[in-house]
Amino acid sequence: MKKIFAYIKESYNELVYKVSWPTRAELSNSAVVVMFASLMIAALISVIDLGFENVMRFIYDKIF
Repeated sequence: MKKIFAYIKESYNELVYKVSWPTRAELSNSAVVVMFASLMIAALISVIDLGFENVMRFIYDKIF
């Protein structure tokens, strides 16, 4: 039981004294970057998907 309490105490001390937490401005800036990157990746995947769809329609129209 002592090991569990020691682990919890060490974890708390590390989170309070050793971890560098981001400021509100840094956090909001990072969130904007992640949202923008997500939108760009989603747009890229959509364009690739539309391209494959058009290629497959072209192939199926020629065969059938």
